Amino acid sequence: MFDYDAELVRYHERLWETLDIRPGDRVLDIGCGTGQTTRDAARAASPGTALGIDVSGPMLARARRQAETEGLRNVSFVQADAQTHAFPSEHFSLGISRFGTMFFADPVAAFANIGRALRPGARFVQLVWQPGEHQEWRATIRAALSGGHASSTSPGAADAAFTLADPEVVVSALTAAGFTAVDVVDVREPVYYGPDADRACAAVLQLWMAKELVTDPDAASTERALDRLRAALDEYDTGDGLWFDSRAWLVIARRR
Repeated sequence: MFDYDAELVRYHERLWETLDIRPGDRVLDIGCGTGQTTRDAARAASPGTALGIDVSGPMLARARRQAETEGLRNVSFVQADAQTHAFPSEHFSLGISRFGTMFFADPVAAFANIGRALRPGARFVQLVWQPGEHQEWRATIRAALSGGHASSTSPGAADAAFTLADPEVVVSALTAAGFTAVDVVDVREPVYYGPDADRACAAVLQLWMAKELVTDPDAASTERALDRLRAALDEYDTGDGLWFDSRAWLVIARRR
């Protein structure tokens, strides 16, 4: 399982600076993955609560185990699609998401459903990726695995990560869903892919992008692609791990 918490450590800090969670808050975490943001929110909100929602059963299993290990009793997780899940109406005082809102089939419907779960005036704070061409990690991985022909590859599941890359699309969807005072802030932070090229390569191969690009049935061709990937990754070794430049939008809105 790819370690998104390690990858996004710098973005996690930026998100946390913005949330301003208060004791007694009820926090809804959209696309919570393995639950780092949910657990941190639960600690900050105590005696309030935090609920994380995600479609991935394996990630949520890890989130629940970690919450139990940490002794958190005010956190819970549900496996469901936030676009259609029946949340309690006007229950949550804050909605958050760390790169978990880009995959909805219908963003307006999803944001409207999330909005109904928030109290009037509650904030919804999310991080979403800027366009793929602004992501050094994406360009490096695609070029290495495709042999320099990444531009000719067709869009795949990995491109869903950039469906909210256009600020106008984000603002339009949130406004149509009943949110107001939408603010989109440019955020630029490096992302972490591992302590060395070998372990970074193993991590990358867990990503949808890699699975889509490594499709050649010929074992020799696949091995050459992996050799190119290791060499490309090694160039980003800072001595303190492999870091790639990236850019995101920090989106803040209020439920009417």
